[in-house]
Amino acid sequence: MSGAPSGRGRIAKTNMSESLEYWLTRQQAAHPHTIDLGLERVSAVARRLGLERPAATVITVAGTNGKGSTATHAEALLLAAGASVGLFTSPHFIRYNERIRIQGREIDDAALVSAFEHIEAARGAETLTFFEYNTLAALWLFAERGVQFAVLEVGLGGRLDATNLVDADAAVLCSVGLDHRDWLGETLDQIGAEKAGIFRPDRPAVLATAHMPASVYAAIDRLGARPLVAERDYHWQVAADGRWSYQGARLQLVDLPPSRLQGDIQYRNAAAALAAIESLAGGPAAARVAPVLAALDARTVGSALGAVRLAGRFQVVPGEVEWILDIAHNPPAAEVFAAELARRGCRGRTLAVVGILGDKDAPEIGGALARVVDEWFLCTLAVPRGIDAGVLAQRLKSVAPAPRLFDSVADACAAARVAARPGDRVIVCGSVYTVGPALDWLGVYSSQ
Repeated sequence: MSGAPSGRGRIAKTNMSESLEYWLTRQQAAHPHTIDLGLERVSAVARRLGLERPAATVITVAGTNGKGSTATHAEALLLAAGASVGLFTSPHFIRYNERIRIQGREIDDAALVSAFEHIEAARGAETLTFFEYNTLAALWLFAERGVQFAVLEVGLGGRLDATNLVDADAAVLCSVGLDHRDWLGETLDQIGAEKAGIFRPDRPAVLATAHMPASVYAAIDRLGARPLVAERDYHWQVAADGRWSYQGARLQLVDLPPSRLQGDIQYRNAAAALAAIESLAGGPAAARVAPVLAALDARTVGSALGAVRLAGRFQVVPGEVEWILDIAHNPPAAEVFAAELARRGCRGRTLAVVGILGDKDAPEIGGALARVVDEWFLCTLAVPRGIDAGVLAQRLKSVAPAPRLFDSVADACAAARVAARPGDRVIVCGSVYTVGPALDWLGVYSSQ
Protein backbone atom coordinates (compact mmCIF):
# COMPACT_ATOMS: atom_id res chain seq x y z
CA MET A 1 0.00 0.00 0.00
CA SER A 2 1.63 3.24 -1.07
CA GLY A 3 -1.03 5.86 -0.39
CA ALA A 4 -2.61 7.35 2.71
CA PRO A 5 -5.57 5.74 4.45
CA SER A 6 -8.97 6.65 3.08
CA GLY A 7 -9.89 8.69 6.15
CA ARG A 8 -7.07 11.16 5.62
CA GLY A 9 -8.04 14.78 5.17
CA ARG A 10 -11.52 14.58 6.73
CA ILE A 11 -10.86 15.82 10.25
CA ALA A 12 -13.73 17.17 12.31
CA LYS A 13 -12.55 20.54 13.64
CA THR A 14 -12.65 20.86 17.42
CA ASN A 15 -11.31 23.16 20.11
CA MET A 16 -9.18 20.38 21.58
CA SER A 17 -5.57 21.03 22.43
CA GLU A 18 -3.20 19.51 19.89
CA SER A 19 -0.44 18.58 22.34
CA LEU A 20 0.59 14.94 22.55
CA GLU A 21 0.31 15.08 26.34
CA TYR A 22 -3.31 16.16 26.05
CA TRP A 23 -4.18 13.28 23.71
CA LEU A 24 -2.47 10.66 25.86
CA THR A 25 -4.16 11.88 29.02
CA ARG A 26 -7.51 11.86 27.25
CA GLN A 27 -6.98 8.34 25.88
CA GLN A 28 -6.10 6.94 29.29
CA ALA A 29 -9.52 8.04 30.54
CA ALA A 30 -11.50 7.21 27.40
CA HIS A 31 -12.30 3.59 28.23
CA PRO A 32 -13.41 2.17 31.59
CA HIS A 33 -10.85 -0.67 31.38
CA THR A 34 -7.11 -0.60 30.71
CA ILE A 35 -7.40 -3.95 28.90
CA ASP A 36 -10.49 -4.92 26.90
CA LEU A 37 -9.49 -7.73 24.56
CA GLY A 38 -11.56 -8.04 21.38
CA LEU A 39 -11.36 -6.91 17.77
CA GLU A 40 -14.88 -5.68 17.04
CA ARG A 41 -14.49 -2.06 18.18
CA VAL A 42 -10.96 -1.42 16.96
CA SER A 43 -11.61 -3.19 13.64
CA ALA A 44 -14.67 -1.01 13.00
CA VAL A 45 -12.58 2.15 13.38
CA ALA A 46 -9.77 0.66 11.28
CA ARG A 47 -12.21 -0.05 8.45
CA ARG A 48 -13.43 3.54 8.47
CA LEU A 49 -9.83 4.67 8.16
CA GLY A 50 -8.95 2.11 5.48
CA LEU A 51 -6.30 0.47 7.64
CA GLU A 52 -6.90 -3.22 7.04
CA ARG A 53 -3.66 -3.20 5.00
CA PRO A 54 -1.36 -0.55 6.50
CA ALA A 55 1.58 -1.75 4.40
CA ALA A 56 2.17 -3.97 1.40
CA THR A 57 3.70 -6.64 3.64
CA VAL A 58 3.06 -7.26 7.33
CA ILE A 59 5.05 -9.35 9.82
CA THR A 60 3.37 -9.90 13.20
CA VAL A 61 5.36 -11.14 16.20
CA ALA A 62 3.88 -12.66 19.37
CA GLY A 63 5.26 -14.51 22.36
CA THR A 64 5.49 -14.48 26.12
CA ASN A 65 9.11 -13.35 25.77
CA GLY A 66 11.38 -12.46 22.86
CA LYS A 67 8.83 -10.71 20.67
CA GLY A 68 10.29 -7.21 21.05
CA SER A 69 13.82 -8.39 20.27
CA THR A 70 12.65 -10.47 17.30
CA ALA A 71 10.56 -7.63 15.87
CA THR A 72 13.49 -5.23 16.25
CA HIS A 73 15.85 -7.66 14.50
CA ALA A 74 13.35 -7.90 11.63
CA GLU A 75 13.27 -4.10 11.38
CA ALA A 76 17.08 -3.88 11.31
CA LEU A 77 17.39 -6.60 8.64
CA LEU A 78 14.78 -5.03 6.38
CA LEU A 79 16.34 -1.58 6.74
CA ALA A 80 19.81 -2.93 5.96
CA ALA A 81 18.38 -4.55 2.82
CA GLY A 82 17.08 -1.18 1.59
CA ALA A 83 13.36 -1.58 2.38
CA SER A 84 11.12 1.07 3.92
CA VAL A 85 9.94 -0.18 7.31
CA GLY A 86 7.55 0.73 10.09
CA LEU A 87 7.97 -0.88 13.52
CA PHE A 88 5.33 -0.95 16.27
CA THR A 89 6.36 -2.13 19.76
CA SER A 90 5.12 -1.63 23.30
CA PRO A 91 5.30 -0.53 26.01
CA HIS A 92 7.69 2.41 26.14
CA PHE A 93 10.42 3.21 28.66
CA ILE A 94 10.66 7.01 28.70
CA ARG A 95 8.62 8.50 25.83
CA TYR A 96 5.46 7.30 24.13
CA ASN A 97 7.14 8.03 20.76
CA GLU A 98 9.37 4.97 21.27
CA ARG A 99 6.43 2.75 20.33
CA ILE A 100 6.39 3.73 16.64
CA ARG A 101 9.45 3.89 14.41
CA ILE A 102 9.59 4.60 10.69
CA GLN A 103 12.88 4.07 8.89
CA GLY A 104 14.45 3.40 12.26
CA ARG A 105 13.48 6.74 13.80
CA GLU A 106 10.91 7.40 16.47
CA ILE A 107 7.81 9.20 15.26
CA ASP A 108 7.52 12.85 16.27
CA ASP A 109 4.79 14.47 18.36
CA ALA A 110 3.16 16.31 15.45
CA ALA A 111 2.71 13.12 13.44
CA LEU A 112 1.19 11.32 16.42
CA VAL A 113 -1.24 14.17 17.05
CA SER A 114 -2.28 14.11 13.38
CA ALA A 115 -2.91 10.36 13.62
CA PHE A 116 -4.98 10.78 16.78
CA GLU A 117 -7.07 13.51 15.15
CA HIS A 118 -7.92 11.20 12.26
CA ILE A 119 -8.75 8.34 14.64
CA GLU A 120 -11.01 10.60 16.69
CA ALA A 121 -12.82 11.79 13.57
CA ALA A 122 -13.46 8.17 12.53
CA ARG A 123 -14.18 6.72 15.97
CA GLY A 124 -17.86 7.69 16.21
CA ALA A 125 -19.49 5.99 19.19
CA GLU A 126 -16.82 3.31 19.55
CA THR A 127 -14.77 3.33 22.76
CA LEU A 128 -11.07 2.50 22.46
CA THR A 129 -8.47 1.51 25.02
CA PHE A 130 -5.14 3.29 25.30
CA PHE A 131 -3.44 0.44 23.43
CA GLU A 132 -6.08 0.40 20.70
CA TYR A 133 -5.50 4.12 20.04
CA ASN A 134 -1.80 3.32 19.96
CA THR A 135 -2.23 0.48 17.46
CA LEU A 136 -4.44 2.51 15.15
CA ALA A 137 -1.99 5.41 15.26
CA ALA A 138 0.85 3.10 14.21
CA LEU A 139 -1.20 1.63 11.37
CA TRP A 140 -2.34 5.06 10.20
CA LEU A 141 1.21 6.42 10.17
CA PHE A 142 2.57 3.39 8.33
CA ALA A 143 -0.11 3.80 5.67
CA GLU A 144 0.30 7.57 5.51
CA ARG A 145 4.08 7.24 5.02
CA GLY A 146 3.67 4.38 2.52
CA VAL A 147 6.07 1.94 4.17
CA GLN A 148 6.72 -1.32 2.29
CA PHE A 149 6.96 -3.48 5.42
CA ALA A 150 5.15 -3.15 8.74
CA VAL A 151 6.49 -5.14 11.70
CA LEU A 152 3.90 -5.40 14.49
CA GLU A 153 4.66 -6.61 18.00
CA VAL A 154 1.58 -8.07 19.68
CA GLY A 155 0.66 -6.35 22.92
CA LEU A 156 -1.11 -9.13 24.84
CA GLY A 157 -1.84 -12.67 23.67
CA GLY A 158 -2.58 -12.65 19.97
CA ARG A 159 -6.04 -13.75 18.91
CA LEU A 160 -7.86 -10.78 20.45
CA ASP A 161 -5.00 -8.27 20.44
CA ALA A 162 -5.58 -5.08 18.44
CA THR A 163 -2.63 -5.83 16.15
CA ASN A 164 -4.47 -8.94 14.95
CA LEU A 165 -7.00 -6.86 13.03
CA VAL A 166 -4.40 -7.02 10.25
CA ASP A 167 -3.84 -10.31 8.41
CA ALA A 168 -0.12 -10.97 8.72
CA ASP A 169 1.80 -12.13 5.64
CA ALA A 170 4.12 -13.94 8.06
CA ALA A 171 3.56 -14.50 11.78
CA VAL A 172 6.20 -15.36 14.37
CA LEU A 173 5.57 -16.99 17.74
CA CYS A 174 8.68 -16.66 19.90
CA SER A 175 7.70 -18.47 23.09
CA VAL A 176 4.79 -19.53 25.27
CA GLY A 177 5.03 -19.21 29.04
CA LEU A 178 2.79 -18.69 32.04
CA ASP A 179 2.02 -14.97 32.07
CA HIS A 180 -1.11 -12.81 31.88
CA ARG A 181 -3.12 -15.80 33.14
CA ASP A 182 -6.09 -13.60 34.07
CA TRP A 183 -6.52 -12.83 30.37
CA LEU A 184 -5.06 -15.77 28.44
CA GLY A 185 -5.74 -18.86 30.53
CA GLU A 186 -4.23 -20.89 33.34
CA THR A 187 -2.39 -23.49 31.24
CA LEU A 188 0.28 -23.38 28.56
CA ASP A 189 -2.16 -24.96 26.11
CA GLN A 190 -4.72 -22.23 26.70
CA ILE A 191 -2.11 -19.48 26.42
CA GLY A 192 -0.59 -21.08 23.31
CA ALA A 193 -3.98 -21.23 21.60
CA GLU A 194 -4.48 -17.50 22.22
CA LYS A 195 -1.05 -16.61 20.88
CA ALA A 196 -1.48 -18.85 17.83
CA GLY A 197 -4.45 -16.69 16.86
CA ILE A 198 -2.09 -14.53 14.78
CA PHE A 199 -1.58 -17.33 12.24
CA ARG A 200 -3.46 -17.29 8.92
CA PRO A 201 -4.35 -19.97 6.35
CA ASP A 202 -1.59 -20.67 3.83
CA ARG A 203 0.68 -18.06 5.43
CA PRO A 204 3.99 -18.77 7.19
CA ALA A 205 3.83 -19.55 10.92
CA VAL A 206 7.38 -19.23 12.24
CA LEU A 207 8.07 -20.91 15.57
CA ALA A 208 11.24 -19.65 17.26
CA THR A 209 11.39 -22.86 19.28
CA ALA A 210 10.00 -26.32 18.65
CA HIS A 211 9.05 -26.54 22.34
CA MET A 212 5.53 -25.21 21.97
CA PRO A 213 2.29 -26.44 23.57
CA ALA A 214 0.27 -28.92 21.53
CA SER A 215 -2.38 -26.24 21.02
CA VAL A 216 0.02 -24.22 18.86
CA TYR A 217 0.62 -27.09 16.46
CA ALA A 218 -3.11 -27.89 16.49
CA ALA A 219 -3.91 -24.31 15.49
CA ILE A 220 -1.43 -24.46 12.61
CA ASP A 221 -3.00 -27.70 11.36
CA ARG A 222 -6.56 -26.42 11.75
CA LEU A 223 -5.86 -23.18 9.90
CA GLY A 224 -3.70 -24.71 7.21
CA ALA A 225 -0.85 -22.32 8.00
CA ARG A 226 2.67 -23.12 6.77
CA PRO A 227 4.91 -23.94 9.77
CA LEU A 228 8.60 -23.11 9.88
CA VAL A 229 10.02 -24.57 13.05
CA ALA A 230 13.34 -23.62 14.61
CA GLU A 231 16.03 -26.32 14.43
CA ARG A 232 13.87 -28.29 12.00
CA ASP A 233 13.16 -25.98 9.06
CA TYR A 234 15.85 -23.40 9.79
CA HIS A 235 19.02 -23.68 11.83
CA TRP A 236 21.84 -21.66 13.40
CA GLN A 237 25.20 -22.57 14.92
CA VAL A 238 27.28 -20.45 17.29
CA ALA A 239 31.07 -20.70 17.40
CA ALA A 240 33.20 -20.40 20.52
CA ASP A 241 34.12 -16.81 19.67
CA GLY A 242 30.45 -15.76 19.41
CA ARG A 243 30.26 -15.59 15.63
CA TRP A 244 27.54 -17.67 14.07
CA SER A 245 25.94 -19.05 10.93
CA TYR A 246 22.36 -19.31 9.70
CA GLN A 247 20.81 -21.82 7.30
CA GLY A 248 17.27 -21.45 6.04
CA ALA A 249 15.30 -22.45 2.98
CA ARG A 250 16.86 -19.70 0.85
CA LEU A 251 19.56 -18.03 2.92
CA GLN A 252 22.85 -19.61 3.91
CA LEU A 253 24.95 -17.15 5.89
CA VAL A 254 28.28 -17.82 7.59
CA ASP A 255 30.66 -15.95 9.89
CA LEU A 256 28.04 -13.51 11.18
CA PRO A 257 28.82 -11.23 14.14
CA PRO A 258 26.68 -11.52 17.27
CA SER A 259 23.74 -9.19 17.64
CA ARG A 260 24.27 -5.85 19.31
CA LEU A 261 21.60 -7.03 21.76
CA GLN A 262 23.45 -9.09 24.35
CA GLY A 263 22.65 -12.58 25.58
CA ASP A 264 22.65 -15.99 23.97
CA ILE A 265 18.89 -15.82 23.40
CA GLN A 266 19.48 -13.18 20.73
CA TYR A 267 20.85 -15.76 18.31
CA ARG A 268 17.46 -17.45 18.43
CA ASN A 269 15.61 -14.15 18.04
CA ALA A 270 17.75 -13.03 15.11
CA ALA A 271 17.34 -16.42 13.42
CA ALA A 272 13.55 -16.23 13.80
CA ALA A 273 13.56 -12.78 12.21
CA LEU A 274 15.60 -14.09 9.26
CA ALA A 275 13.26 -17.06 8.91
CA ALA A 276 10.22 -14.77 8.87
CA ILE A 277 11.66 -12.59 6.13
CA GLU A 278 12.71 -15.45 3.91
CA SER A 279 9.39 -17.22 4.47
CA LEU A 280 7.68 -14.41 2.53
CA ALA A 281 9.32 -15.65 -0.66
CA GLY A 282 6.83 -18.50 -0.91
CA GLY A 283 3.61 -16.49 -0.97
CA PRO A 284 1.86 -13.39 -2.31
CA ALA A 285 4.67 -11.14 -1.07
CA ALA A 286 7.30 -13.03 -3.11
CA ALA A 287 7.90 -10.24 -5.61
CA ARG A 288 8.19 -7.61 -2.89
CA VAL A 289 10.59 -9.62 -0.75
CA ALA A 290 12.84 -10.77 -3.64
CA PRO A 291 15.03 -7.61 -3.62
CA VAL A 292 15.34 -7.88 0.16
CA LEU A 293 16.50 -11.49 0.04
CA ALA A 294 18.93 -10.66 -2.74
CA ALA A 295 20.46 -7.98 -0.50
CA LEU A 296 20.72 -10.14 2.62
CA ASP A 297 24.24 -11.44 2.25
CA ALA A 298 26.59 -11.95 5.20
CA ARG A 299 27.88 -8.36 5.02
CA THR A 300 24.40 -6.81 5.03
CA VAL A 301 23.11 -9.09 7.78
CA GLY A 302 26.23 -8.36 9.83
CA SER A 303 25.58 -4.65 9.43
CA ALA A 304 21.98 -5.12 10.56
CA LEU A 305 23.04 -7.14 13.62
CA GLY A 306 25.39 -4.33 14.59
CA ALA A 307 22.70 -1.70 14.17
CA VAL A 308 19.80 -3.35 16.01
CA ARG A 309 18.77 -1.42 19.12
CA LEU A 310 16.27 -2.06 21.85
CA ALA A 311 16.55 -0.71 25.37
CA GLY A 312 16.21 -2.83 28.47
CA ARG A 313 17.04 -6.26 27.09
CA PHE A 314 20.18 -7.39 28.89
CA GLN A 315 21.45 -3.86 28.45
CA VAL A 316 24.95 -3.50 29.90
CA VAL A 317 26.31 -0.21 31.23
CA PRO A 318 30.04 -0.82 31.80
CA GLY A 319 32.16 0.69 34.55
CA GLU A 320 33.96 -0.17 37.78
CA VAL A 321 30.51 -1.25 38.86
CA GLU A 322 28.67 -2.85 35.94
CA TRP A 323 24.94 -2.22 35.56
CA ILE A 324 22.78 -4.73 33.68
CA LEU A 325 19.15 -3.91 32.94
CA ASP A 326 16.54 -6.37 31.71
CA ILE A 327 12.75 -6.22 31.98
CA ALA A 328 12.52 -9.89 33.11
CA HIS A 329 8.88 -9.40 34.12
CA ASN A 330 7.70 -13.02 34.23
CA PRO A 331 9.20 -16.33 35.40
CA PRO A 332 10.46 -17.57 32.00
CA ALA A 333 12.17 -14.24 31.30
CA ALA A 334 13.68 -14.20 34.79
CA GLU A 335 15.05 -17.72 34.23
CA VAL A 336 16.72 -16.64 30.99
CA PHE A 337 18.08 -13.48 32.63
CA ALA A 338 19.49 -15.41 35.59
CA ALA A 339 21.11 -18.00 33.32
CA GLU A 340 22.77 -15.27 31.27
CA LEU A 341 23.99 -13.53 34.44
CA ALA A 342 25.46 -16.82 35.69
CA ARG A 343 27.14 -17.44 32.36
CA ARG A 344 28.61 -13.93 32.29
CA GLY A 345 29.95 -14.18 35.84
CA CYS A 346 30.96 -11.41 38.22
CA ARG A 347 34.14 -10.71 40.24
CA GLY A 348 32.22 -9.29 43.16
CA ARG A 349 28.64 -9.27 44.44
CA THR A 350 25.37 -8.91 42.53
CA LEU A 351 23.05 -6.22 43.88
CA ALA A 352 19.49 -6.33 42.53
CA VAL A 353 17.15 -3.35 42.10
CA VAL A 354 13.75 -5.01 41.67
CA GLY A 355 10.22 -3.72 41.18
CA ILE A 356 7.39 -6.03 40.09
CA LEU A 357 3.76 -5.35 39.23
CA GLY A 358 1.12 -6.72 41.55
CA ASP A 359 -0.41 -9.13 39.01
CA LYS A 360 2.91 -10.82 38.24
CA ASP A 361 4.22 -14.00 39.85
CA ALA A 362 6.76 -12.31 42.12
CA PRO A 363 7.79 -15.45 44.08
CA GLU A 364 8.65 -17.32 40.88
CA ILE A 365 10.50 -14.31 39.42
CA GLY A 366 12.42 -13.86 42.66
CA GLY A 367 13.14 -17.55 42.89
CA ALA A 368 14.70 -17.54 39.44
CA LEU A 369 16.93 -14.59 40.36
CA ALA A 370 17.85 -15.72 43.88
CA ARG A 371 20.72 -17.94 42.81
CA VAL A 372 22.64 -14.97 41.38
CA VAL A 373 21.62 -12.16 43.78
CA ASP A 374 23.55 -11.26 46.94
CA GLU A 375 21.62 -8.18 48.07
CA TRP A 376 18.09 -6.97 47.26
CA PHE A 377 16.92 -3.37 46.78
CA LEU A 378 13.13 -3.50 46.39
CA CYS A 379 11.22 -0.48 45.12
CA THR A 380 7.63 0.72 44.99
CA LEU A 381 6.15 1.05 41.50
CA ALA A 382 3.70 3.95 41.65
CA VAL A 383 1.81 2.98 38.50
CA PRO A 384 -1.47 1.17 37.82
CA ARG A 385 -1.03 -2.46 38.95
CA GLY A 386 2.08 -1.41 40.89
CA ILE A 387 2.66 -2.46 44.51
CA ASP A 388 4.48 -1.06 47.51
CA ALA A 389 8.01 -2.27 48.23
CA GLY A 390 6.80 -3.68 51.55
CA VAL A 391 4.18 -5.81 49.82
CA LEU A 392 6.81 -7.04 47.37
CA ALA A 393 9.10 -7.91 50.28
CA GLN A 394 6.36 -10.11 51.74
CA ARG A 395 5.93 -11.90 48.43
CA LEU A 396 9.67 -12.48 48.15
CA LYS A 397 10.30 -13.36 51.79
CA SER A 398 11.26 -16.96 51.01
CA VAL A 399 13.95 -15.97 48.49
CA ALA A 400 15.01 -12.41 49.41
CA PRO A 401 16.01 -12.26 53.09
CA ALA A 402 16.53 -8.81 54.64
CA PRO A 403 15.83 -6.69 51.56
CA ARG A 404 16.19 -2.92 51.62
CA LEU A 405 12.99 -1.05 50.73
CA PHE A 406 12.62 2.17 48.75
CA ASP A 407 9.80 4.47 47.69
CA SER A 408 11.04 4.81 44.10
CA VAL A 409 13.30 3.21 41.51
CA ALA A 410 15.60 6.23 41.61
CA ASP A 411 16.06 5.91 45.39
CA ALA A 412 16.83 2.21 45.04
CA CYS A 413 19.36 2.86 42.27
CA ALA A 414 21.06 5.58 44.32
CA ALA A 415 21.36 3.27 47.32
CA ALA A 416 22.70 0.42 45.17
CA ARG A 417 25.32 2.71 43.68
CA VAL A 418 26.49 3.74 47.17
CA ALA A 419 26.57 0.13 48.37
CA ALA A 420 28.40 -1.25 45.34
CA ARG A 421 32.17 -1.73 45.37
CA PRO A 422 34.49 -2.01 42.34
CA GLY A 423 33.95 -5.43 40.77
CA ASP A 424 30.33 -5.63 41.89
CA ARG A 425 27.43 -5.43 39.49
CA VAL A 426 23.95 -3.95 39.87
CA ILE A 427 21.08 -5.59 38.03
CA VAL A 428 17.77 -3.80 37.46
CA CYS A 429 14.75 -5.90 36.53
CA GLY A 430 11.16 -6.95 37.17
CA SER A 431 9.20 -4.58 34.97
CA VAL A 432 9.44 -1.99 32.23
CA TYR A 433 8.35 0.40 34.99
CA THR A 434 11.54 -0.48 36.86
CA VAL A 435 13.97 -0.46 33.97
CA GLY A 436 12.61 2.72 32.34
CA PRO A 437 13.14 4.98 35.38
CA ALA A 438 16.53 3.33 35.99
CA LEU A 439 17.66 4.12 32.44
CA ASP A 440 16.53 7.68 33.01
CA TRP A 441 18.35 7.87 36.35
CA LEU A 442 21.54 6.46 34.84
CA GLY A 443 21.30 8.92 31.95
CA VAL A 444 22.02 6.23 29.36
CA TYR A 445 18.76 6.08 27.44
CA SER A 446 19.09 7.12 23.80
CA SER A 447 16.15 7.39 21.43
CA GLN A 448 18.17 7.00 18.25
